[in-house]
Amino acid sequence: MPKLPDIPPDSVLARLFKHPRIQAETIWFSVPGGQKLFSHGDASDELFIVRTGRLGAFRREDGQEPSFLGIIRPGEPAGEMALIAGIPHSADVYALRDSEVFAVPKAVFFEACDADAAVMTELARLMILRSRQTARRGPVGDPSVFGFVAVGRPGPIRPLVERLEREIAALGYKVTTVGVEAVTAPTEWFSEVERVHDYVLYVAERDETTWAPFVPRLVDRLFQVARGDRPPQVEGSLPMATTLREQGLVDLLLIQPPELERPSGSDAWLDATGAARVFHLRRGHSLDFERIARVLTGQSVGLVLSGGGARAYAHVGAIKALRERGVPIDFVGGSSMGGIVGAGLAMGWDQVEMDRRLRKAFVETSPLDDIALPLLAMTHGIKVGDRLRTHFGETQIADLWLPFFCLSSNLTTGAYQLHRRGSLRHALRATIALPGVMPPATDGQNVLVDGAVMKNFPADIMRAAQAGPIVGVDVTTARSITADDVARPASVWRWIWSGQWRLGPPIVSLLMRAATVSTGRDLAAAREATDVLIQPDVSRIEIRDWAAYDPGVEAGYVATLAALDKVSRPIPQLRRRQSLHEQEAAGAVMTPFMASTRTTVE
Repeated sequence: MPKLPDIPPDSVLARLFKHPRIQAETIWFSVPGGQKLFSHGDASDELFIVRTGRLGAFRREDGQEPSFLGIIRPGEPAGEMALIAGIPHSADVYALRDSEVFAVPKAVFFEACDADAAVMTELARLMILRSRQTARRGPVGDPSVFGFVAVGRPGPIRPLVERLEREIAALGYKVTTVGVEAVTAPTEWFSEVERVHDYVLYVAERDETTWAPFVPRLVDRLFQVARGDRPPQVEGSLPMATTLREQGLVDLLLIQPPELERPSGSDAWLDATGAARVFHLRRGHSLDFERIARVLTGQSVGLVLSGGGARAYAHVGAIKALRERGVPIDFVGGSSMGGIVGAGLAMGWDQVEMDRRLRKAFVETSPLDDIALPLLAMTHGIKVGDRLRTHFGETQIADLWLPFFCLSSNLTTGAYQLHRRGSLRHALRATIALPGVMPPATDGQNVLVDGAVMKNFPADIMRAAQAGPIVGVDVTTARSITADDVARPASVWRWIWSGQWRLGPPIVSLLMRAATVSTGRDLAAAREATDVLIQPDVSRIEIRDWAAYDPGVEAGYVATLAALDKVSRPIPQLRRRQSLHEQEAAGAVMTPFMASTRTTVE
């Protein structure tokens, strides 16, 4: 049997492999990068332990993209929960790179546990840690080895990667960039580099035809780097990148001119590369480099905005407060009116422009006063469509400066629909198509209505999209509607003469509130995914009072400042991973299963 990973001789893992039957019956084998070790539903007859390389765990829900659960590093076990529980595996586990794995038969493992109780104790500790991490809606092991491969003709990309290296180092981590000079290095050399650095960045230029196919076999996540101001030029596909792409572990980094007002053509690049996410990097813009560094280190900040009709004006105040306090916003998502405000942020609107556009679109005149014969809805929805066209034009979601998503509710499939690509205004028209108030939107044969109907506060969607902390602003918890709000007007003529009809009849409040009521379970899950939850007091704002802009903004501003005052450290650091130096100083153990009697620092 080959040598164990570089571990302390008195560790639990070392003691486990001293057991005679473990030595005699453990199987050692190689798993090529991209190959599956086991699948969801397979019998759990063995305990797998990684010797070299890295494994990735993924879970697939019906109709949804695979969700990344975490990375399993050398010295760590895979499949331990199912083995001990005696149930089939609940996830798919792949080799992210060429790996070597030990397989310990179930009966032999339990015999070894009987001989040394510390083995089971340490394994139980690891399972608890992993379960807690999963409960926090975060991956168990964050990616720390990234690849950057030139696609098309972007010019030299190593200087860009080395700039990212400096930004990561400024965050307190030990990081290195490795290029074609390592093409002949032995496997042990790569393992040692990754062992002594918090982050490793592998980079391959376009003409490095021997090295470039090798890079995807070394990394946890791959970035394809291209020129965003040029049409796609993709010549073939890197073999290993195909497997990473299937697991949603390939991203696109588009280099943009420094003076560019807004990107274009990003959808074509996504189609050509099959990337899961797209990021825009302007040459010379330090804030863009800082953002990518936060993404790589799990310190990117995601902002999630709930629906809530006119009460969503509070999101504008929340954004203002976050900006004043210097909180970076790297990802944006929302439902219904939260999606509208979030889209403005992703467009790059500053506070003045956001204020001007929202006042023009919603405050100066009601967007819902084009009353219709209620065959499909109480309004035609034409005014809303026109205003979306005026303020968002033909912008594509992939061309936004910040990664953005919004949700609609698909009445055809009975599930929420995630909008991360395609026309921005069409996605926004769907996310605010309140049933009964506005006609539904369509996507082929699919009928789409307001996203708040099925998922009003999509913080859990944001958690699946990025590893950093999440700030959530929820405007749906305040006292919303009473019997007085739905009382029949004493005089219909007086109601019309006063102009109150422009808000819509009282049934509009009823429909809007009905659409934004989440079940206790869904709301608890969404709030669990947030690191900072902001709940503005908007109880005095009627949900259809589009003129209540200023009090709504003020409520969001005040609530956000109060929430930030309670946070003990900068928002990006709320999920910050300890550096190797910090772990050593604190007496932490990098791999729980390799620990002896020391306590793992969480």
